[in-house]
Amino acid sequence: MVENFWMDKYPAGVPMNIDPDQYPNVQAVLRASCERFAEQPAFTSMGKTLTYGDLYQLSGAFAAWLQQHTDLKPGDRIAVQLPNLLQYPIAVFGAIRAGLIVVNTNPLYTAREMEHQFKDSGARALVCLANMAHLAQAVVPKTQVRHVIITEVGDLLPPLKRLLVNAVVRYIKKMVPAYHLPGAVRFTEVLAQGRDQPVNEASPAGHDVAVLQYTGGTTGVAKGAMLTHRNLVANMLQCKALMGANLGEGNEVIITPLPLYHIYAFTFHCMSMMLMGNHNVLITNPRDLPAMTKELARWKFNGFVGLNTLFVALCNNAEFRKLDFSALKVTLSGGMALQQAVAERWQAVTGCPICEGYGMTETSPVATVNPREHILIGSIGIPVPSTVCKVIGEDGQSLGFNEIGELCVKGPQVMKGYWERPDATAEILDAEGWLKTGDIALIQPDGYIRIVDRKKDMILVSGFNVYPNELEEVLVCLPGVMQCAAIGIPDEKSGELIKVFVVIRPGASLTKEQVIEHMRANLTGYKVPKYVEFRESLPTTNVGKILRRELRDEELRKRGLKKIA
Repeated sequence: MVENFWMDKYPAGVPMNIDPDQYPNVQAVLRASCERFAEQPAFTSMGKTLTYGDLYQLSGAFAAWLQQHTDLKPGDRIAVQLPNLLQYPIAVFGAIRAGLIVVNTNPLYTAREMEHQFKDSGARALVCLANMAHLAQAVVPKTQVRHVIITEVGDLLPPLKRLLVNAVVRYIKKMVPAYHLPGAVRFTEVLAQGRDQPVNEASPAGHDVAVLQYTGGTTGVAKGAMLTHRNLVANMLQCKALMGANLGEGNEVIITPLPLYHIYAFTFHCMSMMLMGNHNVLITNPRDLPAMTKELARWKFNGFVGLNTLFVALCNNAEFRKLDFSALKVTLSGGMALQQAVAERWQAVTGCPICEGYGMTETSPVATVNPREHILIGSIGIPVPSTVCKVIGEDGQSLGFNEIGELCVKGPQVMKGYWERPDATAEILDAEGWLKTGDIALIQPDGYIRIVDRKKDMILVSGFNVYPNELEEVLVCLPGVMQCAAIGIPDEKSGELIKVFVVIRPGASLTKEQVIEHMRANLTGYKVPKYVEFRESLPTTNVGKILRRELRDEELRKRGLKKIA
């Protein structure tokens, strides 16, 4: 069933397989696209547009600087910690052209989170926004990072606008805390010094790592998924194969509200849309709905990539509902479950249905998607070309149609493994290339797959993975905490919200505000709990392991929701 089952499930014109070796590496795709679409727009941010020709020239300047002004060598890791700005694709493609491995880093990370990721990856260089340079100042001396490149929000805008934007961010909004990073170089200086200098184009093999994308997988501390050039090229071609009938090449405008450092947006916008020569309109802050809606009004956009929470917020915005959606052909959803009511409302507002897909960091990430020609709301669609799925029981054996078990994925986009963690790799990836996703699913006779539940205790907040172990490790460091547990509880807006349970040490005292303040100081915003409950004890197994699921089931009962099986 597994190998050939989906052969007749693809829409007409969509191949069952792609050739992941069509391009030897990401550089080859970039070079071909930048030559073919040189005059076409590639990325727009804050009113400034880079063509594909501009992108190649500027990423070349960045690569040349890395090669001629640092001691970085092919295979070294460079952390890129930027929001959706033009600097992001320049830095990423420049680093890849120089042979470096990109470590995508969330700009909202706290110093503790940055330190873990930089140390674990062995990053030797960092590109970051001035807004978080004060955190870099505290973290860099504790790591192997020796080269720091600092940029400001407006650095790539025309001169007068650059001065104005940077001044407003720094002095009016006061969003750039004071920092001192001796030896740090400005992004603009890097481009100036690298301009017109030769680039020694790296030529990595398909199996060489291109990106370290950090994830907790299904449990535990964040690990670096090794995504190879072949992984990324395969996923580009897979996305193109499924979208080719709906999105053209070289002339489509795609709205980009999700952060490029997240694997979903990274692969779709920086990789797949680059392959197709399309135009990505970067939204730097999607939480600012008025500004985002104003930007959208400037475009007759053809594609929109989002997730459930964003669709909800936009459909509830009166100005968004007034926009011209006549050119919108494709809306894609991922990162978290798409609610049926949200999908129906989006289509009513925009006239465009949502194609929900599924993936993981470990699958580069796209593994399945609903074809535009046949969308089944509530499902994650069918496997992308050259990909097969199966559902297994506790004994590891494949199950039949509509039987519930753990979803497994096999394809050329499946990661090489976890960075320097062979044991963790062996737990999730077998010798035949099957990746255990940790999600509980069923496969229907028509080939469509439905996610039923999560196997582990991972919490999903607005499309971001949150891991209870990490939350509990931070919380237990707060004086007065004896025991604690973190769970996710259903929320219509964000998918799940975080609740923590705390047992206080005898004689100690704590308030909800103190708990949240401590968590906020040590964790990114979306990891901070919304609810805190103090208890005298927590349910445990006979060996003392806290039963999170019992807490979660109790919380569901209190809210009148169905108990998780």
